[in-house]
Amino acid sequence: MPDTPADPALLRAQAEFSPETTYLNTAAVGLPPRRTVEAVQAALTTWQAGRAHAPEYDVAVRSARSAYASLVGVRPEDVAIGSTVSAFAGLVAASLPDGSEVLTAAGEFTSVLFPFLAQADRGVRVREVPLDDLPDAVRPTTTLVAVSAVQSADGRLADLDALTAATEATGARVLLDTTQAVGWLPVDAGRFAYTTGGGYKWLLGPRGTCFATVRADALDDLVPHSAGWYAGEDPWTSIYGSPLRLAADARRFDVSPAWLSWVGQAPALELLASVSRDALHAHTVGLATRFRTAVGLPPGNSAIVSVAVTPGTEESLDAAGIVAGMRAGRLRLAFHLSNTTADADLAAEVLSGRLR
Repeated sequence: MPDTPADPALLRAQAEFSPETTYLNTAAVGLPPRRTVEAVQAALTTWQAGRAHAPEYDVAVRSARSAYASLVGVRPEDVAIGSTVSAFAGLVAASLPDGSEVLTAAGEFTSVLFPFLAQADRGVRVREVPLDDLPDAVRPTTTLVAVSAVQSADGRLADLDALTAATEATGARVLLDTTQAVGWLPVDAGRFAYTTGGGYKWLLGPRGTCFATVRADALDDLVPHSAGWYAGEDPWTSIYGSPLRLAADARRFDVSPAWLSWVGQAPALELLASVSRDALHAHTVGLATRFRTAVGLPPGNSAIVSVAVTPGTEESLDAAGIVAGMRAGRLRLAFHLSNTTADADLAAEVLSGRLR
């Protein structure tokens, strides 16, 4: 397959990565760019020297919040920050009325599923259907649809246009997990009542960062059960005593940040922002399609490729210096910003004849 001219911004961004392997495992753990590594190392040095000051970490949080907001098409004040997807999904689950019906995809990642199953004693019912059937399964009794934009196990995309149309017709809300999407797939978070996504995969940050968005019309229906000092309108004057004085916007759902994680997340988002969303999408899906074509698979629409392989494949990949992952009994390859056509071609060469 012939190469297409590379986007100059994309080439500049790729220069910040220096893996010693052919790394195709971003769907598990993203690679940090050079600027993230340098920022975290500098912060560690400052901390070690006894010169760290807690309020100064807010700079990285503000930067990351703003960059993420721009990436998903909302205002910074619509973005909450935290550490894990399940914690935010748990807020949504705990705020549902008793007896609510939650619709989800069969085989959904459990950080999206378990918080709702845990509400069973309040009569909250979870209904699981095949991903492709999700829009048609929305009914007047459905309170919420909780689903990933991109499935973790195999990279399949939810039909977000059809889902939006179905939920708007019935009044159901959507909690969209963007963990395997934002960073390569353009997502407009404002279309959904709630979104949430971890930062340590496609957003290239350290583990310990998570984003959530809350649409203005859903803000007052979500109880900030985990509110702490960082959820205050002015966190540094919200550290002692009553009354309750939470932020007026989505920051009321903030949890106290894991500082060094945010120090690394902010520059990673800066790097992603230097490449357009469309260019990231074209690059990642283009590499996945190049691989699929080379091994005889039909074209796809995802940066994640899931294939059934023969025994011994993992050892062959390891011998070739290729890092990928096994999920749901299949090999999962993830193509991201740092990857090149050479990576896709090497993976195809090693895997040729090993697909079931």
